[in-house]
Amino acid sequence: MICISVLDENEVEAIHQATLRILDETGVVLTEPKSRALLASAGAKVQEMRVLLPPALVEKCIGLAGKKTTIRGRGGAVKTLGDGSLYFHNLGGAPQVYDAASGTRRPATVQDVRDATRLLDALENCHTITPFFTPTEVPGGVMSLAMYRHALPYTVKPLQGPGVQYAAEVRYAVKMAEVIGSPAEVLTLSLSPVSPLTFPDHEAEAIMEIARLGIAFGPLPCPTAGTTAPYSIAGAITQQNAEVLAALVLAELVHPGLPIIYCGRLAMMEPRTGLSVWGGVEMGMASAGTVQIGHRYGLPVNVYGFSTNAHSLDAQDGFERALNAAIPALAGADELSGIGEMEAGVMGSYAQMVADNEFAGSIHRMRRGFESDVDALAVEVIAAVMSSTHNFLGQKHTMKYLKSGEVFITKLAERGSWEGWEAAGRVGMVERAQAEADRILREHQVPPLEKAQECELDALMAAAEKELIK
Repeated sequence: MICISVLDENEVEAIHQATLRILDETGVVLTEPKSRALLASAGAKVQEMRVLLPPALVEKCIGLAGKKTTIRGRGGAVKTLGDGSLYFHNLGGAPQVYDAASGTRRPATVQDVRDATRLLDALENCHTITPFFTPTEVPGGVMSLAMYRHALPYTVKPLQGPGVQYAAEVRYAVKMAEVIGSPAEVLTLSLSPVSPLTFPDHEAEAIMEIARLGIAFGPLPCPTAGTTAPYSIAGAITQQNAEVLAALVLAELVHPGLPIIYCGRLAMMEPRTGLSVWGGVEMGMASAGTVQIGHRYGLPVNVYGFSTNAHSLDAQDGFERALNAAIPALAGADELSGIGEMEAGVMGSYAQMVADNEFAGSIHRMRRGFESDVDALAVEVIAAVMSSTHNFLGQKHTMKYLKSGEVFITKLAERGSWEGWEAAGRVGMVERAQAEADRILREHQVPPLEKAQECELDALMAAAEKELIK
């Protein structure tokens, strides 16, 4: 497998040591009483609004953390982060839908949550699914739960839970997961600290609830270098690392051995606008660095891969997502996110999902590299052809490597002649991807939940609305 490093071993260790200093000397803003008491009893120092975590405590909790995370789909498919494979999943939480056919966008709905899940269920290189869209007709207090509820019936793949912020959301998500299986097997949950280094009371409570219930946990900081993190990539990665490890420490004190997915979503500030940049090559570099830091702790790492600031499926969209997926993939990422993502996570597209499925296949091919053993070097094959036909098409060697996937076969890219392309109506990748998305949504059917399961999910949503919508 091809591998690259953006940091050497000394630089990785320097970031780790700087992180320990930040947690020990600066600490994190955390005022929730139970979490403060728990951390203090384990040796942390409580100073006004901050909690300082000593290096020995941080190192101990890193050692306790579960180093592999397995999630099962109701169709039986299993994905284990940390097994050496590269997995892909989609963007989660986009409020806008981009229509590639018309070049317009519209607010996402509950039906888009269902349709996106069903489309992703059919794409072979989307290995797990996160509820894609935030349905704008749903009250904010139950948004995350509505996303999960309306995704559950539309895939048999492993379905990761949405990002949560409150302990009550955690409890309801776990109850929904129980409808299809054991929550510890069919659910993962993520939570984003407030950068820089801040854990509001409700987030501390949610982390402890995730851990108490034994759900695999992905701390998911989303700092923007230059606004909510240092503008140096190394400094921003260090702060991001401190945010991940602070959440890890709290979770492991509640549930030693809880599986942890090391996540990072570091973006850079666009200096001309102040906006968060998801498309620059710096994100790919930061993601690769994040992979190396997470692997320093033996944890599986999930970072962004397919990310862009583009507003349409154009050249910018293509080169940004290609760079930002290839770099962390070659750094050894365990999971890349972002299938279908556009406009820095604000928007998603059905055509983009289909295109990214093919891009993911190319990333897998790239990471595999190529063999250079005696058979692959083909000395005897070259000699045989030169003494006969001067043509390799009829050789068994050619067929062998064709079947082995030596060349990735695209379904969407245009690789014919100008004349053939023109005769076919000058159809390009975007049009093919949109047509394929339309076909899948017409034809692909997912085995439905039982009526009793649907009723149970509806009852849980009704209870959640009563409790959480004020």
